Amino acid sequence: MSITDYSYCAQHIDAADAAQKSFSDIMEIADNIGVMLNEKLETAMLAEHAQWTNFDNASIGGSPGNITVATSNIDDIVTEMKQVIRTAGGGEMAERNGMFIQWREADFAKVERLAASQGYNTADDVLKNGIKQGFKYLDVEHYSTSKNVAGHVFGGVKKAFHVGIVKSTYGKVDVIKNPVVSSAQISGVGYHSRIDRKFKAWNKVVPILLDILVA
Repeated sequence: MSITDYSYCAQHIDAADAAQKSFSDIMEIADNIGVMLNEKLETAMLAEHAQWTNFDNASIGGSPGNITVATSNIDDIVTEMKQVIRTAGGGEMAERNGMFIQWREADFAKVERLAASQGYNTADDVLKNGIKQGFKYLDVEHYSTSKNVAGHVFGGVKKAFHVGIVKSTYGKVDVIKNPVVSSAQISGVGYHSRIDRKFKAWNKVVPILLDILVA
């Protein structure tokens, strides 16, 4: 696998501003760059949905087409996703690694409403504390993101989707004096970092990585 894709983040600091900043200020900038790069990495991952197996309304017993996610059919989505994974021979890997769905934010709210309505300890805990990232329900961990591509939600077995990252550039912040921006050199310093990365769904795990098609 050749690592040919990258995400980058850069911050320009004017020369006068840079002269007034402390070491801790610079470390805060570097930390913010790291947060931004991690978010770009997630965005890039979710854009790779064409590598996964389509899972649509027909997969949960309806007519072909995208799924309209509702509180009433979340159980169906989760249960049928698990059935698809087991049928594809991914049950053992799912037992080792666990399963997940990375919902849209509006869908995650429906998961919360569903969990709160179920009664017993689960509902009591949800009503008291709400649900957090990694909320486990029906033996699947539920996450939310605002970075899903429109019409696509990612689900499947954990640790099945491969990512390759170049270690020599990951986490490294370069300092550029008087950087060039829009073909003009500007006074100050530029802080720049990048992640060289590549996502790959190997042939044998494609059936257990699901592109949940949603309306």
